[in-house]
Amino acid sequence: MIAMPDSVVRLLAEADVKLADRPKLLEMFKACFVNTLETTTKVLEDGTTFVFTGDIPAMWLRDSSAQVRHYLPLAANDPQLQGLIEGLLRRQLHFIGIDPYANAFNEAANDNRLDWDETELNPWIWERKYEVDSLCYPLHLAYLYWKETGRTAVFDDTFRETARQIIALWTTEQRHFEQSPYRFARHTGPKSDTLRNDRMGMPVNYTGMTWSGFRPSDDACRFGYLIPSNMFAAVALGGVAEIAADVYRDEELAAQALKLKEEIEYGIETYGVTIHPQYGRIYAYETDGLGNYNLMDDANVPSLLSIPYLGYKPADDETYRNTRRFILSEANPYFYRGQAAQGIGSPHTRHRYIWHIALSMQLMTADNDAERATLLEMLLSTDAGTGFMHEGFDADDPSLFTRPWFAWSNSHFAEAVHRLMLEGRL
Repeated sequence: MIAMPDSVVRLLAEADVKLADRPKLLEMFKACFVNTLETTTKVLEDGTTFVFTGDIPAMWLRDSSAQVRHYLPLAANDPQLQGLIEGLLRRQLHFIGIDPYANAFNEAANDNRLDWDETELNPWIWERKYEVDSLCYPLHLAYLYWKETGRTAVFDDTFRETARQIIALWTTEQRHFEQSPYRFARHTGPKSDTLRNDRMGMPVNYTGMTWSGFRPSDDACRFGYLIPSNMFAAVALGGVAEIAADVYRDEELAAQALKLKEEIEYGIETYGVTIHPQYGRIYAYETDGLGNYNLMDDANVPSLLSIPYLGYKPADDETYRNTRRFILSEANPYFYRGQAAQGIGSPHTRHRYIWHIALSMQLMTADNDAERATLLEMLLSTDAGTGFMHEGFDADDPSLFTRPWFAWSNSHFAEAVHRLMLEGRL
């Protein structure tokens, strides 16, 4: 077990005082805040950090980044947290070097995986679903960590070469059908585990955006340009450009990152926006650049709900506000209202299952105290008496839920509550 960092011990003691009159909130905040450290974090023999998801033994590039993000505000003066986060980043860079198209990896080269896939595999890979956000997360985590701590130890030659590798891959996937080697199929399980059209995905037009085979839910994209993931890529590229300029003094890398960022943003704003008859100008969840749109949102982050959290647009941006109203209504096919809660779910789980990750994200992007209070109470009342967050739960009966041990969801809740504490709203 990881020894509890001093900064975390101090925060929990602070919470004992600030949340003393709200015992359930205090109990859940403390349990969720330390869940990643207590249950899903291993320091390997080489000094790197392996962070698995909880009830699945593999490490996702996405989940592992999200599982530690709530520790960043404490890291500046805590050498132990610095070592864990820098160790995670080095482990992530190592995995990307093995295969940048893979989304989840094993602790060792043991050939473990969920199922056999018709793609290129090696013993390190748990799953090789190509998801743009899987590459965004480590880049963005490194940038946020640098901004919080000022530390540049992770920005070595490996990080710079990995950034170049990601830029090259995203550039290739701007013209997926002409240039990409990526194919994927799975012959068992749901249809959402397999790309249509001979393992390549459905046809797309060139837009400037970069193609993604799968969503952050690990479900196949309906249309290849996943708007929230492209938004996240644009943000991550901005961070790479700043790191390249300020840390490496590498003008070429900075220029490459900014060029691709501009192309992706042009594609989003030109091809990823549509006019809804009720909500006006909104962002689509997916498009093919051929005039087809998938209007929805999914609980997994990056999502349309998370646009301000990602840093792509501010919360008061008009198109975001329109989009937010749309996705928090029944116009979104994965928004559910029930006797116990209302919120966004996912086609990844059962019909009318709301996700705690989406409720926590809605809390972090809310712009008024009434909505925040409602969401916080909803989160506290839907834990099914476990003291932890889950994946999805029945909108009418929270005792019916998926994944009792889902560290990303716990970290997301802890981050939301800690933000409220820092803002003096609790």
